[in-house]
Amino acid sequence: MSIDQSTAAKVAKLARIKVEDDALPALASEFNTILGFIEQLNEVDVDGVEPMVSVEPMRLKRREDVVTDGNQQDKVLANAPDAREGFFAVPKVVE
Repeated sequence: MSIDQSTAAKVAKLARIKVEDDALPALASEFNTILGFIEQLNEVDVDGVEPMVSVEPMRLKRREDVVTDGNQQDKVLANAPDAREGFFAVPKVVE
């Protein structure tokens, strides 16, 4: 796949990047270099390769999934500009 100057200008416009007309050939060339690298990556045989999230094989620490109230209502409401009856008080916005 090859990117021409008009396509590069359209991509720049969609990305809301101001590109001068004299810089369009260089931008199109950069896009073509990137696409060439992607095509090169598509040629790599990855059959049998497991997806990974880290270079170190490890499991994340797990905790029991339990719903709690946090037991910190007083600490949380201490930062509120206005708190009433254990809740944040906010001005009425709907009439």
